[in-house]
Amino acid sequence: MKKVILIGAGIRGQGYTNLMAEQTDFQVVAVAEPIEERRLYVQEKHRIPDERCFESWEGLLALGKIADVCIVATMDREHTAPALAAMKAGYDLLLEKPTAPTPEECVLIEQTAQAHGRFVLVCHVLRYTPFFRLLKKLIDDGEVGQVVNIQHNEGVGHLHQSHSYVRGNWGNSDRSAPMILAKSCHDMDILQWLMGEACTKVQSFGTLSHFTRDNAPAGAPEFCIEGCPVGESCVYNAVKLYLHSKSNWFRCAATKRIRPTDADVERAIRTTNYGRCVYQCDNNVVDHQVVNLEFENRATATFSMCAFNQGSRTIRIMGTKGEIMADMGDDFVSLFRFSSGAVEKIIISEALSDQSIVGGHGGGDGGIVRALATLGDKHSPYRDSLCDISTATRNHMIAFAAEESRLSGQVVDMQEFMGRF
Repeated sequence: MKKVILIGAGIRGQGYTNLMAEQTDFQVVAVAEPIEERRLYVQEKHRIPDERCFESWEGLLALGKIADVCIVATMDREHTAPALAAMKAGYDLLLEKPTAPTPEECVLIEQTAQAHGRFVLVCHVLRYTPFFRLLKKLIDDGEVGQVVNIQHNEGVGHLHQSHSYVRGNWGNSDRSAPMILAKSCHDMDILQWLMGEACTKVQSFGTLSHFTRDNAPAGAPEFCIEGCPVGESCVYNAVKLYLHSKSNWFRCAATKRIRPTDADVERAIRTTNYGRCVYQCDNNVVDHQVVNLEFENRATATFSMCAFNQGSRTIRIMGTKGEIMADMGDDFVSLFRFSSGAVEKIIISEALSDQSIVGGHGGGDGGIVRALATLGDKHSPYRDSLCDISTATRNHMIAFAAEESRLSGQVVDMQEFMGRF
């Protein structure tokens, strides 16, 4: 059994430890979280004594090494300090993505892990989904021959964009990180993992085009609840989205409460960003972006992220012997073999169609928890999915390079870029 401490008991931290509570492989023995209701929820869920519950990670780590693994699930810009301190205290890490908001901090975390002999499992949870594990196996088994091109699309979803990347914690890169890192470092990691080659060149374009003050309806107030002339028809109306819809995930995120009441929700949409008109927030991250990538073997990939859709990931993988076409929302992938001229539908075992954060990323959250439980077991079904800190750092660098390319308009050479850090 692995003993675990949790730093950051928000939705992600709760998600991982709730999964651990369902298994006999883990015991959560301490928590650090500044919001009392979240801290108490984890304490009660795992029967943690008062003396091991803290408002700050400093107090928790002052106890010394009392467990095997430390989960760091704080906000993006608050990862580095507790991660470094936990590793120096002797902990292996389950570290929420992105590893850190800057290349320098990513490298520092990697170097500290190496210096102290710590294993850092970065939460690139897509690697652990039945969907992407099947795609990786088909490629590695040679079903499409040598991969020549991958076209990968991330449909963020219009409501997810408005909640997380306009009103929410990740709407402003000065407080969090560029969206290509905060949202899509998952996808940069997946592309390099599927390709099995290092990325050598990156080019990117994208902008914030819709969620701007220029697009605010005439007469729209700063807060939706103040009465908007188009409130009845606006799909982003905060009153409908948070107060009337009863979506527990949205309500918990907006109020930072475990069991929010209508009064809690109303208070949040009157006083916080979650109640603001989506066209009058301080968001500055993109709402669409494309990335072109070249790899060592001269194979190429294109990645497109866009807010204006229902939300889904789709992919086409083209090789010298065939093609794979897949939608993460389906329970199958389509494999076209040149040799037969036929398309085969391959059923995804353990198929989980809900790929959102609410649905555990299509099984990825549960997968990475099981991978952590079987870490070091050469028979673990997740051994080929593991993403250690060195791999995560290289793949994060693609996201950092893409953002540099987007801002500069230049193609970024990855060897030169990584050499700076």
